[in-house]
Amino acid sequence: MKYVFLLVLMTIQSAVYSALPAQVDGQQLPSLAPMVEQVVPAVVNISTRSHASIAQNPLLNDPFFRRFFNIPDQPRQARPQSLGSGVVIDASKGYVITNHHVIGRADEITVTLRDGRALTAKLLGSDPEADVAVLQVKAEKLTDLKLANSDQLKVGDFVVAIGNPFGLGQTVTSGIVSALSRSGLGIEGYEDFIQTDASINPGNSGGALVNLKGELVGMNTAILAPGGGGNVGIGFAIPVNMVMQIVDQLVEHGEVSRGVLGVVTQDLTPDLAQAFGIKARKGAVISRVVPDSPAQAAGMKSGDVVIEVNGRKIDNSMDMRNAVGLVRIGQTLSIRLIRDNKEISLKATIEESKQQAIAGEKISPRLAGAVIGQVQDKEDSTVMRVVILEVQQGSPAWYARLQKGDEILSVNQKTVRSLEDFRRHAKGSSQLLLNIQRGSAALFILLK
Repeated sequence: MKYVFLLVLMTIQSAVYSALPAQVDGQQLPSLAPMVEQVVPAVVNISTRSHASIAQNPLLNDPFFRRFFNIPDQPRQARPQSLGSGVVIDASKGYVITNHHVIGRADEITVTLRDGRALTAKLLGSDPEADVAVLQVKAEKLTDLKLANSDQLKVGDFVVAIGNPFGLGQTVTSGIVSALSRSGLGIEGYEDFIQTDASINPGNSGGALVNLKGELVGMNTAILAPGGGGNVGIGFAIPVNMVMQIVDQLVEHGEVSRGVLGVVTQDLTPDLAQAFGIKARKGAVISRVVPDSPAQAAGMKSGDVVIEVNGRKIDNSMDMRNAVGLVRIGQTLSIRLIRDNKEISLKATIEESKQQAIAGEKISPRLAGAVIGQVQDKEDSTVMRVVILEVQQGSPAWYARLQKGDEILSVNQKTVRSLEDFRRHAKGSSQLLLNIQRGSAALFILLK
């Protein structure tokens, strides 16, 4: 069996590389080394630093209390450092992709190249929902990776993962594509993962998953590790086609503006297929069409079963969510659906959501963990207010003492009457001075 496996690898090797592999006793042996040597310069290490305030008992701020108990001065801020990986996708422009969770709370980002050069990186944009971020570095003689078409991947294809696990430095592992279109894992907001048994460990996040031609097929993102252990042969990568959809928006706008189609969907089950009298066994059933939505304008109805969007098969409700959530506002979708056991083709244009809300980290890393929204005043619908809709426990926003329901009156002493006001006044500020209305009380909160 071992010799059959070697013969298969030798066949693949001879088809892909023109360079001769090493020889043993005059016999050629397969090797990934020629491809790896071309790819590794494009895979970088990423380290980050953030200024996180350390919570202290108010008594420790009293110099008399400290002197009486002989308490030494301690730093008020920690500078945590994290390690991850990234991939150069455009050498001429210095674009580097990585995961949002690698750099999400960073104040300083350093990209270290294979040749040892350490470069300060600028964050062009980040999307927490899909866990994708784009950095830019200024350097000469960068190496980038050619992008594959991840839609052409098949289960059983050989792949190689390259990254920086546990901060050890560049590490190369190999395996196969174990499954495609994995979703519903609760790892990200938008999931369409490539599953692989190539070892992916902490620190590999943001690294490259390549095919045997050295083309980028995915960005390593997560592992399934029961009990918090290491790799057990189940790793996940974001397909490069999905990554690049997001990258284009981040480079152009600095964020992803997601629109709405205006439908609520559920998976097509055998029982529902039988009830609808259709032969299809996969698809997304439209359970509700929102009034005055693009879906209603396109003629979509409750009970329709969507089977294809823009030429891509829709197997379930998660596929439908990805198909809508990963396209730009204003883009037209070509939709194929089944109605009364007949296939129908429709077109719908994605529109901007009427509910305005934004993740705090898109405005400032100091607001990470908060969701900030623009709502109408209960008494006067012509008046808009900016409020904190959610605060995640343990996040920077939570440690800054922000609470759900807080109304933001001003930022940096500039009046806030809309979400756009808030974003404009907070952009690029090294610190945020928020004037908060909390119930009948008002207070200032400084985030720095």
